[in-house]
Amino acid sequence: MNNWWKTAVIYQIYPRSYFDTTGNGIGDLRGIINKISYIKELGVDAIWLSPFFVSPMKDMGYDVSNYTSIDPLFGTMDDFEELVSLVHENNLKLIIDQVLSHSSDQHEAFLNSKKSKESEKSDWYVWADAEEDGSPPNNWLSVFGGSAWEWEPLRGQYYFHNFLPSQPDFNFHNNEVQEFLLDTVKFWLEKGVDGFRLDTVNYYYHDEKLRNNPKSPKNFKKPPVNPYYLQNQIYAINQNENLGFLKKFRKLLDDYPNKTSVGEVGDSHRAIDIMKEYTKDSKLHMAYSFELLGNQFSPTFIKNTLENFYKDEDESWPCWSFSNHDVKRHLSRWDDQESKEFAKLTSALLLSLKGTPCLYQGEELGQTESVLKFEELTDPPGIRYWPENKGRDGCRTPMTWNRTYPNAGFTINEPWLPIKDKQKNNSVDMQQLDDKSVLNFYKEFIQIRKNTKELSKGEIHFLENKDDILIFSREYENSKTICMFNLSKRISLVEGFSIHLEKLLISSNANYNENQIELNGYGFMIFSVNKE
Repeated sequence: MNNWWKTAVIYQIYPRSYFDTTGNGIGDLRGIINKISYIKELGVDAIWLSPFFVSPMKDMGYDVSNYTSIDPLFGTMDDFEELVSLVHENNLKLIIDQVLSHSSDQHEAFLNSKKSKESEKSDWYVWADAEEDGSPPNNWLSVFGGSAWEWEPLRGQYYFHNFLPSQPDFNFHNNEVQEFLLDTVKFWLEKGVDGFRLDTVNYYYHDEKLRNNPKSPKNFKKPPVNPYYLQNQIYAINQNENLGFLKKFRKLLDDYPNKTSVGEVGDSHRAIDIMKEYTKDSKLHMAYSFELLGNQFSPTFIKNTLENFYKDEDESWPCWSFSNHDVKRHLSRWDDQESKEFAKLTSALLLSLKGTPCLYQGEELGQTESVLKFEELTDPPGIRYWPENKGRDGCRTPMTWNRTYPNAGFTINEPWLPIKDKQKNNSVDMQQLDDKSVLNFYKEFIQIRKNTKELSKGEIHFLENKDDILIFSREYENSKTICMFNLSKRISLVEGFSIHLEKLLISSNANYNENQIELNGYGFMIFSVNKE
């Protein structure tokens, strides 16, 4: 078995924000083809594409109305097939999103299902009668706000939606639905893709008894902006039946050589446990949650998160990331100065952890969150909860390719989201010419990871995590590498390591002598030692 995904570095591309070749202000598949040399030079191993399927775009493509067609905004099937070929010619892999938990309300199956209780696809979605007073059947809430139930007058029932009302949830208790969705997966396997990222993989099944969710066990200092998080989602999501479907999914993937899968574990009070459960016993290859995509960033938190995942010796495997298309960019989330030094620290840290790292486009530029005006927003949660929650548009603004070009070289016309001057100052053209840029650091460290088996294959052991210092070793066969990070702006001294230093792999803002290592603010050192 070729477990290429275990040592790979994945690069997430949000197609509508990567590069526009048509002038409509939206990135497209040909834009990715155009930039394949940039991706290759970055040194990553695989590309993950966010959705490009036919969609009304109420949730920017995560509301699919045709699972086996390319939305004209992004190009044609010929474009996609050319992209697959080009990716493989460059010894890269292609992973695509699959949004299986729900469809668009414009999908033909939902249009049929909502007509009547006797329609051909009546049971393809989750329907329920109103209570005697006309209220929804239970207390389930939508991630995007309000009740998770929407009244459909044609049918005279409520339907269930974990997200927008225009994203009705499939009824996975219906085997026809499962087979239909697996057939769409097979369609893309036949097109030559190398794997799938499964959106909200723990949301597939619902409790058939429609029992009310209990309140969250978390203690909130103040109520969350979105009351969804006041519930413990033990009935709307996270059902045991998910495991059986994932085994079916894996069986299909195993019919094709060298494929992989990574599942997104959405909101959950036991995300790490679900990640582990979903990636063992022939289910998913990898899973990620939002544990390292939140506001917490400390040596203790990182140590506890990884040790919790690896506490059992099994085949479970994580995919770690610090940024993606759903969260505030980590430079803006964790560093109030949004500094290049911090960008390099987090690059080295993520790429040194045991697991598969996933980078989000622009992260390699040290890109920061865009500050948008209300009238510039497109994201439904941002529009609904402004200004307490500004939504996801700030991390989705287009790539900045050339500072001197209109719209930073992303498009010749008005982009779908604005490009601010602050982001233009991180453009690719400027960084390529600067040996000390964040971009060139990412390229350098990705190569170090590839050339150092301890970093790509080794076991991890945490050695110290007091105050602001995180130290762990990565060990593979007879080799050992020490990874040392100062997560603060203060100078810290570390003793007892430098005398064993055999080969310095990389350092930043750090000095050492025979007696101690000095880590300045956001400083780090990674070095090989004699394994004792």
